[in-house]
Amino acid sequence: MARSKKIQYYWWVVLMAFIATALSFLDRQVLSVVIVKIKEELTIDDTAYGIINTGFLISYAIMFTLGGALIDYFGSRKGLAISVGIWSIASALHGLATSVWHFTSFRFLLGLGEGGAFPGAIRAVVEWVPKHKQALANGIAIGGAALGAVIAPPLCVQLIKVMGWRGIFVVTGIIGLIWIIIWLWLPKLPQQREEDSERTKKDSRGLWIDLGHRLSLLFKIRDVWVFILIRFFLDPIFYFYMFWIPKYLSEFRGVSFDKIGSLFWIPFLMLGISNILGGYLSDYLLNKSKSLNIARKSVMGLAAILTIPAVFVQYVSTAEMVILIMSIVFFAHGLWITNYITAISDIFGRSITSTVVGVSGTAGALSALIVNPLMGIIISSFSYDPLWIYAGVMYGVAFAAFMVFIPRIKARQDIHLPQEM
Repeated sequence: MARSKKIQYYWWVVLMAFIATALSFLDRQVLSVVIVKIKEELTIDDTAYGIINTGFLISYAIMFTLGGALIDYFGSRKGLAISVGIWSIASALHGLATSVWHFTSFRFLLGLGEGGAFPGAIRAVVEWVPKHKQALANGIAIGGAALGAVIAPPLCVQLIKVMGWRGIFVVTGIIGLIWIIIWLWLPKLPQQREEDSERTKKDSRGLWIDLGHRLSLLFKIRDVWVFILIRFFLDPIFYFYMFWIPKYLSEFRGVSFDKIGSLFWIPFLMLGISNILGGYLSDYLLNKSKSLNIARKSVMGLAAILTIPAVFVQYVSTAEMVILIMSIVFFAHGLWITNYITAISDIFGRSITSTVVGVSGTAGALSALIVNPLMGIIISSFSYDPLWIYAGVMYGVAFAAFMVFIPRIKARQDIHLPQEM
């Protein structure tokens, strides 16, 4: 494909990645919105609901790494299509569920598919978008997740009146399958066609041997461990915000369920805005300074500063002030994660970016699985205060570590592992 054609299409590719990540968050949140209606029809208590969600988290953690590696092998075109296909079918199957184990199985399948969403979206950006626009493109691509989180509650409330809770799952599954048709309609890059030809020469056994070999070599790279540990220590903060803030507002602030619903979408909107703005600012600084190091780290440093207000949640007097602080720290997280992911693509290039994004995402998900029960113990034994302090301090600690262990971000078109596939 001529360069002019590539330029013509790459923003369409970014838009499709944006829609894919939006669908991923929409599909995973539908259950949390309609569970009240499901409980009216089926016997699902809080313990059973916890088991159902654990099924998703386990497969999601596994497939973040495996999905990233597979997408680096197959490319974003096939990899993301397979990923969306799996989770769309899983979403539709929820509409047939009649027991806890049905839901658990379908959530597990949903996690298998969604584990490839973000690695696939980032791989698409690396494949298609010029370096000087990749931060903005990454911000748009991952910003879809915030849109999915914002629209899920009102969309489900409206649809449930028309088609019931089972129909919602079927509709969201069908939307995903339509996305796949459009995605595969987009043209291939010449390099993608060459890579497809090479892959047909490998058998399935060779594929898994090559993937295992790739991962074993990847863990020998020091920079990979820097990104892994950052996600391990920071991801529980964002899971804390998503899982515990509504409960905090209800139990410690006396906020009604309806008011929580009317306020808690605002931080997610700020997250989506900052995903895109963080990419725009980073690319602007890159064009001005001609330095990836300055561009990425300046925005990450600003983000670390903007997370500090989380420490002061314990001192504010109203729910609106809590939401204001949450909006600031969600905004900060959006700036941070866009440039964190773009720095991965800068350092590791086209061939293994999705794998590194996947491995670090798995680290974050596993950390959340470990830390969430610990959060409950801290809250019940002490208060929320230690968690607010941790949330307000750790981004700064992570940024300082990033500055020390990755002193300079250098652009690479590719980084090749020894004896790689």
